[in-house]
Amino acid sequence: MAGTSMSGGGPKKKARIEIIPLIDVIFFLLATFVLFTLSLNKTEGIKVTLPMSVTGEARRTEGTATVTVTEHGTLAWDKDPVSLDEFLNRLKDFHARNPEGKLLINGDENALFNAAIYVFDEARKAGIEKVLIETKVRAPGKQ
Repeated sequence: MAGTSMSGGGPKKKARIEIIPLIDVIFFLLATFVLFTLSLNKTEGIKVTLPMSVTGEARRTEGTATVTVTEHGTLAWDKDPVSLDEFLNRLKDFHARNPEGKLLINGDENALFNAAIYVFDEARKAGIEKVLIETKVRAPGKQ
């Protein structure tokens, strides 16, 4: 082995950046972000402090309308504040367009109980049979 040395006597290799593992990591992060975003329950109503519940379940928003009852007793349809007359009109229109639709009551934890009962009563009068109350899920055992 004359003429070769052990100290790397050939042409020097340049450092390379491997892009394939980088693409794999980026796709993994993208997939994680998409799955996390899809698992969020987004409310369609005005932001209020929801009451806590241990028995709450995840809900689907397809075919639903959200009625928000604020702490002051005012109503909102999805994100639009509405008067009582406008609420009744939207309720009737919603039921006419979607007879199997569900109504979600997104009520503040400090809202007046009679305001929520009013929404329940009017929904039943309009023919809507599925009325749900949105809550925050509380871990069992916590008060």
